[in-house]
Amino acid sequence: MLRAAGQAVHRGRARTPRKTRPPTTHVATAPRQVWCWDMTYLPAHVAGRWFYLYLILDLYSRKIVGWEVHGEDDADHAAHLVRRTALAEGIAASDTKPVLHGDNGATLKATTVLAMLHWLSVKPSYSRPRVSDDNAFAEALFRTAKYRPEFPTDGFADLDVARAWAMRFTHWYNFEHRHSGIQYVSPAQRHAGEDHAILEARHAVYRAARNRNPTRWSGDTRDWSPVGAVTLNPERDSVVNLAANMKGIGQKAA
Repeated sequence: MLRAAGQAVHRGRARTPRKTRPPTTHVATAPRQVWCWDMTYLPAHVAGRWFYLYLILDLYSRKIVGWEVHGEDDADHAAHLVRRTALAEGIAASDTKPVLHGDNGATLKATTVLAMLHWLSVKPSYSRPRVSDDNAFAEALFRTAKYRPEFPTDGFADLDVARAWAMRFTHWYNFEHRHSGIQYVSPAQRHAGEDHAILEARHAVYRAARNRNPTRWSGDTRDWSPVGAVTLNPERDSVVNLAANMKGIGQKAA
């Protein structure tokens, strides 16, 4: 009777509940396919004053491919960073353009930034509203940065000091840091495609050590297989497996 009377639907003045949209799965099987970016606050000596660190991270290699520090949060800075990063990474000459994933901040969604992304043929992607872990790789990078021993707990004296720290951190992270998520090679090594040879040599060292003294090993040596496809917001395993199979990726997925 209710269905016949049209009453078997949402009634009342409250808004009709809506299903939460699942995040889009982005799969990176090589560098320059998926980028993550975000902005974080760097404290100054003066209470209430901040500097703004913009970072772009390559999802596949974990390399910081672009960064800038400014004294104010402005969409022009974000647009300039994207343009400079695309130039440095040779995106114009690439057949496939990267996806740039970020949160829903006003700066990253500004018209100036969207116009620059359109001009570069870079596809924007955004986190779901009020979901804190849709941009987990960028957030984890900021945590690593702010927990480094040289990060000043009392803030930065001025903009030049903040930029100098960011430059040192980026160099350490890209070239010296052995990242646990990519089998303890540096992001720069993986970005350049050197990780396979390094991990193969590392595996040979382990096997040789076991052959010399097998009694010290209760099982097989550590698995140094290169990490394969890297996923951002993987809500469907079938999407990840399909992307890996299309690229012939046989290693472990991150």
